[in-house]
Amino acid sequence: MAGESVPLTPREAASGLLGSISLTCWIFLLVPQLIENYRNGNAEAISLLFLFVWFVGDITNLAGSAWAGLVPVIIAIAVYFCIADGVLIGQCLYYRARNSRLTIAHARQSSIATASEPTTPLLGRRLSDVMNEAGRRRRGSRPSYSAVVQGLHHQNQGPDDTLAKLVEENTVGQAAWFKNLSSVLAICVIGMVGWTVAWQTGVWRPAPLEERNGGVDMAPGAQVLGYISAVCYLGARLPQMYKNYTDKSCEGLSLLFFILSLMGNLTYGAGIIFHSTEKNYIITNLPWLIGSLGTMVEDVTIFAQFRMYAIQDSNEAVV
Repeated sequence: MAGESVPLTPREAASGLLGSISLTCWIFLLVPQLIENYRNGNAEAISLLFLFVWFVGDITNLAGSAWAGLVPVIIAIAVYFCIADGVLIGQCLYYRARNSRLTIAHARQSSIATASEPTTPLLGRRLSDVMNEAGRRRRGSRPSYSAVVQGLHHQNQGPDDTLAKLVEENTVGQAAWFKNLSSVLAICVIGMVGWTVAWQTGVWRPAPLEERNGGVDMAPGAQVLGYISAVCYLGARLPQMYKNYTDKSCEGLSLLFFILSLMGNLTYGAGIIFHSTEKNYIITNLPWLIGSLGTMVEDVTIFAQFRMYAIQDSNEAVV
């Protein structure tokens, strides 16, 4: 009956906590990459195909959620995903268009300067080499004056300078890991506090036992959209992994972005399983389980790329 309260079991409490943490991860997911792009002044590190396929996955997820008549909170979050995707895609397109104009303008100025000089001095050739090298190492970004100066300095630095640089980079890396760990802990705390408040105020209540033991009636079309969404989520990361491989670098990507993605998928899938392991319920939620737990393998692969290419950069600095 409506007036009866459903007892809160440990499994249902765990499901609620995990779901709340997952929700918090998704809310803050794109913020680290947006900040990273803003700091770098470009978005060349992230694959646009990755973002577009992910966006299609979020669109089909929204359509499937609305068609299935899921609770308003889930539909609202699906709408938020689509808006956040649009913001990130818009930022990437803006930086690419702006930097393309700057590159063309810089090339014209260089051509005019070269044509006006009958000979190219030795220093000019060295600057050109350094600028080309800087462009290869940071694709899509126009080498700044400071980058050129640092490149010239690197040609003349000794072993002590290289060692000092490695120590400095190691310190920066430790600070980044501490920041990421602090962010993850903060996300967990916010998620747990949010669920506790929702439970105490009655906004969140345990699902009735009969609902946990069976699947929710869902239109076949909504289920199909769920599978399309899962395929998009699984396929979206492949272009990014390939881009990282061809560039031999993850510079410009936010590690926290992928950490939150892994956490969000893990807690989302675990929340479903904690809620119920009945066959009908699992089958009903199978598309969302595939889309969440399946992408974790790809996220771990991207973590391996972060580590592998960071080691390569360190070895090149020593040489």
